[in-house]
Amino acid sequence: MEFKDYFSAQSRDYAQYRPSYPETLFDWLAEIAPSREFAWDTATGNGQAAVALARRFKRVIATDPSAGQLKNAAHLPNIEYRQEKAEESSIKNCFADLITAAQALHWFEINAFFKESKRVLKPNGILAAWCYEIFSSEEAIDRVVSRLYHDILGSYWKPERILVETGYASIEFPFTAINVPKFEMTANWSMSGLLGYLNTWSALQRYREKNQRDPLSKTKKELEAVWGNPRRIITVSWPLKIKAVKKLS
Repeated sequence: MEFKDYFSAQSRDYAQYRPSYPETLFDWLAEIAPSREFAWDTATGNGQAAVALARRFKRVIATDPSAGQLKNAAHLPNIEYRQEKAEESSIKNCFADLITAAQALHWFEINAFFKESKRVLKPNGILAAWCYEIFSSEEAIDRVVSRLYHDILGSYWKPERILVETGYASIEFPFTAINVPKFEMTANWSMSGLLGYLNTWSALQRYREKNQRDPLSKTKKELEAVWGNPRRIITVSWPLKIKAVKKLS
């Protein structure tokens, strides 16, 4: 399968503005893994999940097919970055205690990735994939962001986006399902922080390329009208939609 790179162009913004996953999520993943020897973080992007895993696992391999993303990835001594697709890794058979796919599974050739996961996971190893959609904050701000997401960028989202919007409900995972506690991300942003995050949306990049203009200009004016002091900090949150399974043999 040919890799379609939708993210290298804004990889620096990804590293700066994408929200952090909750530490409690990684505590839980480390707790349910058969050991804390080795974790594989697929489509690692800027290494956000890999860094959290590296604090809990002896060794982490973090893969991503995007050279631009890996260039901006955070480094720790026990993380090894490899430019590889999730469907075709160089990791040994039956090697991983845990495989993670953070906000990424919908971009994979899913059956090929599941086949690769079966090869790489140890017996009782865990595969966890999660995603998040649009955030919620203050009602007036949410309305502005919703107009951008649905009305302006609606046709610019790739078809895979529906998998995120449905929380991977239509994907049939292999192995044995695990009950997952509730987790959510939160961030505290000024208006510039929120705009920086919006700028990481892949649909926004496609809109600019096709129309040669920036839809964020209008959104910024709308936000200014409801935000007040642009330095005012608001709290935003995203419920995480997580699927986790265990390979029993």
